[in-house]
Amino acid sequence: MSSPALRRRLAGVAVVGVLVATAVGGAPAAAEPTAAPTESAPTAAAPAALPRSDIRLHSVTVAPGGPRKWMSVEQRGRNYAGTYVMRVDRSDVMAFADVRHANGPELCTTTGPVLDCSVTTDSDTGTELFSLLVTAAADAKPGRRGEVVVTVTEPRIAAGSYRATVTVGEGVDLVSANGRDLRLDSSLGARVDVPLAVSNRGTTTAHGLRLYVSGSLGFTPSKRYKNCEYEDPSLDDSTFVCEFADSLKPGETVRVDSTFGGTVSTDSWAPNLHHSHYSWFTPADWEEHQDRIRKPGSIGPRGTDEALTLVKVDEMRARSHPQTDIDGFSNDISVRLTVAGDMRGDVAAEGATVRGAVGATVPMRVGYLNNGPASAGANGQGGLQVPTHVTLPDGVTAVSVPTSCLDLDSDEYAPGKPGGRRYVCQIGGTISKGERVGFEFGLRLDRAGSQTGKVKLHTRSGDGPTADLDPDNDTAAIRVNPTGGGAGGELPITGTSTGLLAGTGLLLVVAGAGGYLLARRRQTRFIA
Repeated sequence: MSSPALRRRLAGVAVVGVLVATAVGGAPAAAEPTAAPTESAPTAAAPAALPRSDIRLHSVTVAPGGPRKWMSVEQRGRNYAGTYVMRVDRSDVMAFADVRHANGPELCTTTGPVLDCSVTTDSDTGTELFSLLVTAAADAKPGRRGEVVVTVTEPRIAAGSYRATVTVGEGVDLVSANGRDLRLDSSLGARVDVPLAVSNRGTTTAHGLRLYVSGSLGFTPSKRYKNCEYEDPSLDDSTFVCEFADSLKPGETVRVDSTFGGTVSTDSWAPNLHHSHYSWFTPADWEEHQDRIRKPGSIGPRGTDEALTLVKVDEMRARSHPQTDIDGFSNDISVRLTVAGDMRGDVAAEGATVRGAVGATVPMRVGYLNNGPASAGANGQGGLQVPTHVTLPDGVTAVSVPTSCLDLDSDEYAPGKPGGRRYVCQIGGTISKGERVGFEFGLRLDRAGSQTGKVKLHTRSGDGPTADLDPDNDTAAIRVNPTGGGAGGELPITGTSTGLLAGTGLLLVVAGAGGYLLARRRQTRFIA
């Protein structure tokens, strides 16, 4: 697969590595004892059970006079190419909501409250099988709710029925008081205030607010508030949601308090741009959004700093019916932070020398060292990305491969797939000056003699290739059973157990001094 095709296929994929200690101890867990086999009379083989489909049907909250909502039917497990027969029972909601197929009547027949639909998919259809459009009746009373039941049948999966709730809510109209775009400036290490504000443009008091932050990696929040839930900071320290119990009357505007903001580290690549996205939700709309983008429930642990507050809020805590925003496009804001400075860095490829007898499986660790001064890894739009291309020597077979590596010559997306010749490897996280990244392979030596491969760093910044401070050290050799002495630029093999390493394909992040440490982990794009 070409590099552009690989980038398109893998954009947005996060890579998770495995960290190991200097010495790997312990023995494999003992297998559970099994009973001795017994003889029995032959019986006819039972028919194999059909796999259960993994269908999700999203619940919605709609308001009289408000916009229609999409109720998507998604296949979360294996998506079989073929014809799906779907029976949609709307009888529980027809008194207060209109539910119809989004693509018109040609795919469905209607018998009273029941839609019988036939949808043909192919391998490129994606997870969404089909969608329903839901609109509240003009005279629907807030608080009404009922279920839509969808029964899905496909020849290769077991039939199943799935339910989602349609709720009638009050219509409110939240709008970002900052407009759609906010532009800020900063220098390295400086704290930046992000003065987000929201107004109630409607005629109904909004009871409760949620602020969802999809921040830029490398723009670190100044505080971790106790009324906010955060993604696992070892993966992503810039995504969180904050909960406010405050009420917002028609015409009122509130903003987050002055503690809300973030900092760009002093070793961040600069100049740089950070793009973040912020959205205001009603509580009901937030639950609906959660149902669409992730498993419903908590994002992650709450912070421990004092609660984030809204300035000049109405202290009324009246309870109300579920509420939904009648103009959800006006409560989003994009923030562009321009960071001034001159901070760049150098990464140096590190190869390996391995030795062993024909037929043996030996560990090989390759990667790179960050010489600094700038950190490497995902960090704004201009952070130094380091896709690491590994070309294995002839005469060896990769029997274990890190899950942070993909076969460059395969059209299949299969992280950690053994048997390839050329791989591209990349991790998430910020790699500071003096830290190393290592990718652990298990190689079977198939023939005698000296063979050579290489490690090549394809440094990038933003959307294109970017030279680091010393491009000459971006290539290092991989040598198998060399006839001469050792080669420079190698990451030497430690005394770790060969059997454990060869069987797992580990990703290592180590300090330049030789000890292991936990580098900051964040999500990143996987690009070649």
